Amino acid sequence: MTDWSSVFYISIISAALMLSVLGLSFAAILPGIDRFSKRFFPSYFIILMACCFTVIIDFILFYHTVPAALVYFILILECLLLSLPLPMVTVYLVYCSGEKMRGNRLLHIVAGLWTVFFILLISAKYIGIFFYDVPDNYYYRGPLYPLLLIPLITIMLLNLMCVIRRRKQLSAKVFTSFLIAILPITAAFIVNLFTDAIPLLDISYVLSAMSMYSFILSDQIEKDSRHKQEMLEQQMEIANQRADILVLQMRPHFIYNTLTSIYALCGQNPKLARQVILDFTTYLRKNLTALASAAPIPFSAELEHTRAYLAVEQTQYEDSLFVEYDTPHTWFRVPPLTLQPIVENAIKHGRDPYAGPFHVTIRTRKTDTGSEIIVADNGRGFDLSDDSGPHIALKNIEQRLEIMCGGSLAITAGDGGGTVVTVTIPDSAGNINDIS
Repeated sequence: MTDWSSVFYISIISAALMLSVLGLSFAAILPGIDRFSKRFFPSYFIILMACCFTVIIDFILFYHTVPAALVYFILILECLLLSLPLPMVTVYLVYCSGEKMRGNRLLHIVAGLWTVFFILLISAKYIGIFFYDVPDNYYYRGPLYPLLLIPLITIMLLNLMCVIRRRKQLSAKVFTSFLIAILPITAAFIVNLFTDAIPLLDISYVLSAMSMYSFILSDQIEKDSRHKQEMLEQQMEIANQRADILVLQMRPHFIYNTLTSIYALCGQNPKLARQVILDFTTYLRKNLTALASAAPIPFSAELEHTRAYLAVEQTQYEDSLFVEYDTPHTWFRVPPLTLQPIVENAIKHGRDPYAGPFHVTIRTRKTDTGSEIIVADNGRGFDLSDDSGPHIALKNIEQRLEIMCGGSLAITAGDGGGTVVTVTIPDSAGNINDIS
């Protein structure tokens, strides 16, 4: 080799080696690909690195006097390493096509072709037509060296044909990645039929592998993102259905008691009866409006819903139910049916008819990261580790908070007894400019 060609040769191999190391690093640390791909790509890049090392060693040995056996061993190892990625591409193609590995005809054909190549390679020393050595103990291409490459080129042409035939089974990105992986390598092998272009093979291998990996990674991240989005939409749909059921399954005795109270008030206190009818109508209207709402609503609307509900309840319980409002901050959004079910849950499960008056406090406050709603009562409380009873309704609210606005719900015991429910709404869920 001339000096300039030697520099070019070693530069190409060094670039291929660095790209192999880079590809191995990416394959090892980047998330988002499935388990099979996470094993396949590191193995692929390790083989390419080993191939680059053997080419570099072969290049170094060219300038030194070493035993012929060592030179031949490096030559055989180099050829084997150059051949391994070809059937590996076939295996990955079968995997991406969703086909079974066992009994696959394509894999059997490729395995047979690779075996033919292996037999020819091992017998090359004894046949003497693929390689020949000279007095300096270095092996050169023999007159029938191109015959040795025919099985490998056939494997790549088979891969190309099968990728095209399976294009409907592959996503657009995966199909493109296989074309990028196959075409440059096939072209490099065809060039090697006529001249020694091993560095071209190495660089085509690595660039193809890097391109293939990037496309596969992008495709699988995209699929994973779509899957998560579908799961989120399903969870959202389930949460909304539960909310709808919650509205439609309003406590019958609450409705009956309210109507009975209104009937009694019509004779005793017509003015109060009219007010209860107005509050009950508001409560029903807000419940039905919540059925049609698929997005967070202004907290002021949810607070109005809760006030209407509590006004009706206070009419029935008279002096045994007291409500305190401390809500200076209302300029944020919440999922519909957030506050009202929490308050209803507190009255339903916390109020003890044989104890003293039942107090409910509703507070809001602005925090550094968002808004908080706090509902506290002095009731009998409940077991926070229990997954039944009041937890069922609160679990649905917690799920809708998380899905619709990234919020959260926490249940704690009050310092003096009772229960405290804290709802946290991040600023990203909505602010004063979003509320009409």
